[in-house]
This record gives sequence, C-alpha cells and structure tokens, in this order.
Amino acid sequence: MGPGVAVVIVAGGAGKRAGGEIPKQFQELGGRTLLDWSVFACGRAPEVVSTVVVAPSGVLGDLSERYSGVNGVSVVAGGDTRTASVRAGLEALRDDPPGGVLIHDAARPGLNGEVIGRLLNALAEADAVAPALPVVDALKRSSGDHLSEVDRDGLFRVQTPQAFRYEALVEAYRSTDASAVDDLAMLPPDARIKLIEGDPRLMKVTYPGDMEEVAKHLCQSDVRSGTGFDVHAFGPGDHVVLCGHRIDHDHALAGHSDADVGWHALTDALLGALALGDIGDHFPPSDPKWKGASSETFLAHAVKLASERNYRISNADVTLICEAPRIGPHRAAMRARTAEVLGIAPERVSIKATTTEELGFTGRREGIAAQASVTLIGWMADV
Repeated sequence: MGPGVAVVIVAGGAGKRAGGEIPKQFQELGGRTLLDWSVFACGRAPEVVSTVVVAPSGVLGDLSERYSGVNGVSVVAGGDTRTASVRAGLEALRDDPPGGVLIHDAARPGLNGEVIGRLLNALAEADAVAPALPVVDALKRSSGDHLSEVDRDGLFRVQTPQAFRYEALVEAYRSTDASAVDDLAMLPPDARIKLIEGDPRLMKVTYPGDMEEVAKHLCQSDVRSGTGFDVHAFGPGDHVVLCGHRIDHDHALAGHSDADVGWHALTDALLGALALGDIGDHFPPSDPKWKGASSETFLAHAVKLASERNYRISNADVTLICEAPRIGPHRAAMRARTAEVLGIAPERVSIKATTTEELGFTGRREGIAAQASVTLIGWMADV
C-alpha cells in the first residue's frame, strides 16, 4: 500500500429515525455537531492526509466554511443512497489517490486516533479491516408466537470506520451499480477481510435516546442552573392566569401577553441557564404580535432551545408571591400544566406560594411577583 491515508465521512443521510428537525449528523453533542467530532478527529490524526465530507448539496458552502481551518478537508455532494455517497467520496480522491482509505459514518462521533492507528496496522496484512464487537446478548428469531434460538457464536456487530486499499475499493465500486449494507460487502468473495476489536465509543446514533448514550462515552456531564424573576400589576378583569392555569379573581394581571407571571419567570430561568438573554429579547413587548399571547408560547420556545442544545430539564421550582388569590387549591393543576410544557414528570416541578406579610406592593395587593429556578443537565466535550 502506498503512502498516505484518506478518510471519507458519509454525512448525506436524512437521519429521521433519530428525531429532531435536522438530520442527526448536524445535531449537537457536547457543543459540536456529530459530524464535527469525526472531522476534528481526522484533523488530529497524523496518518490522515485528507478528509472528504460527503454531504447534502444544500449545505456544501456552509460546511466548507466551517472546516476551512482543518487541514486537508474537502466537501462534496452525496447521492441518493449511502452507496452513491461513498462512490462520490472515492471519486473526489482520484486526482491525488491515497494508498489507503477509511469509510466512516458521521452518525458515529466516537472516531479517535487510537482506532485509526489500529485499523491501519491491521491493513498491512489484509485487503480490508473493520472494528467489530461480538454479540453478547441472547438472539431470538420471532415467527408469530414462536421464538427460536439463533446461535451467536461467530456473530459480530461491525462498526465504522472500515479501512481499505484505495484502488481495490474504487475498483469494487466501479464494477457494480448495486447497493450494499456496508463497504465490506462490496469486495469480491476472495478478499482478505480482517476484524479487529471494536470500540463502544463508536456506537451509532440511530434512534431518540442514542445521543445521550453516546454522550456517556464521549462527554462529561454539564449541569447548568438559571433563575428568573417577574412582576405584573393588577388591572381590571375577572381572572388571572398563573402557571398555565386560569383562576377566577376580582382583578386581572396587566401585561402585553396573558401576563402569566409564573411562566414568565420560569422562561427567564431557562433562558438564563442557556445564557440566551431574557424573554424580552425573544418576544419584545413592543411587537404587537405578542399582544394577548399565551405564555405557553414563550415557555415552549425556551424548552425547545434547551432541547436543541441537548439539555434536558431536571427540575423546576416556581414561587408565587402574593396575598391573593389563594394558590394552594390550584397548585396541583399548575404543576401538571407546567410539567406538560416542560416535558418532564410533575414530581420534578415545584409550585410554591408565599406572602410578604402585607408589606410592599404585593402586600398591598397591587400585583403578583414570581421567582423561578431551573436545573438543566447536558453534555460537554472532554476535548
């Protein structure tokens, strides 16, 4: 095998099974996208002379700019299938062909230099090499109500990257238009294929929940907290809305939206934990669009921002400060509605109330104040 190794990172899929509004390879894990993890790992590996990212055509410019500071990275458009995308990546290397090539899925962010080194060492005596983990769970085949045993001896879960001699893999792809489950399957039957010990860090993000499992291998826990405070004065009306729950009252709370002082404080707590400003930055009171709007819109927006950054809400605590109305009879309903919008269990939501012993504006029954705190748990990269 000649000098130089290239890596083709396949990042052209839709990634719909993992959930989210964007393909999984562009979702964030520990402050970087899944694709970033692999690109940066290749940039640190001394054996890698070039990296080809195969991505959807609509993001080529953005990715080229994003990786302009990483040596040897180029970005090309993928095809309709994974096989077509790999073929595009291989062809992009034709002008300066490497001796070896690694094909890697962007949905496996745990690529690292140690795995790259072991693959290349093994490739010296093989036509292709792949990391693999033995199947350790019992295997069953289901047919209706009947289960039959499947012998797991000799069965492996094959991961990526898979390493090849470049010219041999190019020839294999050019010899057929068929698609294959992975790149090893493209080689002729007499190819010398070697499996080396896999790495749990190379697990693939496929379904919702996989992201957090991968994070346990790659990141350290990132705990954030935020606080919020809000005040609304009483005005004419026959009810108030507190923490998403309507309470009949001889006054209403004045505000540009529905003046839900509890949820406004909680929204600010979430935005504060994320260091994303305050509720006025996202929903300016000067914008008539938000006149009379439900505060659920504001709180759901903050929850979405946390989720997009791979933070989950651990717990929330809201304190309502007022002489009236009485909060106790409505606390359970408030907790349930707040938990629903936050996407967590009611037992992780606390709603409390206190008075100021008739002191200050709340004591004079001129309005209601609220303070809130929230804890977020996410992941941040170790390196």
